[in-house]
Amino acid sequence: MAVITIVCGSLSLLVSFFDKSGRTQQRIAHVWARGLVWGAGCSLTVRGAENLRKCPVAVYASNHTSYMDTPVVFAALPFQFRILAKKELWPIAFIGWYLDRSGQIPIDTVNPHTTLSSLGVGVKALRSGMPLFVFPEGARTTTGNLQSFLSGAAYLAIRAQVPLVPIALSGVYDLLPIHTRHLYPGPLSVAVGEPIPTTGMTIRQTDELTQKLQKAIGELRSASVQVESEQAVSMA
Repeated sequence: MAVITIVCGSLSLLVSFFDKSGRTQQRIAHVWARGLVWGAGCSLTVRGAENLRKCPVAVYASNHTSYMDTPVVFAALPFQFRILAKKELWPIAFIGWYLDRSGQIPIDTVNPHTTLSSLGVGVKALRSGMPLFVFPEGARTTTGNLQSFLSGAAYLAIRAQVPLVPIALSGVYDLLPIHTRHLYPGPLSVAVGEPIPTTGMTIRQTDELTQKLQKAIGELRSASVQVESEQAVSMA
């Protein structure tokens, strides 16, 4: 997995000097992500994939369970997008280089003024036609359960007047729980829900939209667990 990251990171860095659109880098990231999922010994299922194509531009948001969440997201989403990620990732070799050269957006969750500035960059990206991906919990869960949601994803969607698409990741927490470096391979799934429209909404409704998002992701996650349980029983 380290070799795949180094090779793809180096190739992406090289390509970034020639392809300013980011499309080639996105394809490389997709290959990298698929390679990490394969290297982890996992299968990946995407449910509700048709919801990924319903909106040309949207804010996509999912639960945050593991360091492997990002590869799973890049493996599942079939189009170019930008991701809002903690600025602490930028100094990391290869990962930080890719984030910087591919136009991903660093966000400082400690400094409110810097956070607002980062969100402004995200709004500009959305208005220019570039989808965004956000982890609204802000940090990985320590238990596998949903945490409180920050309002950034809802703010971005309302400001840009684009839909907010809920996504639930399942199995990724079990693959690589927090505070461990051991992989526990198993089936992974990405469940994509119906886009939540924001047309006509105002910033005052940010908390309301955040609650809708959290509820939608929770329901998707519960449905995924139910499907996986039924599949396990039928296989047994």
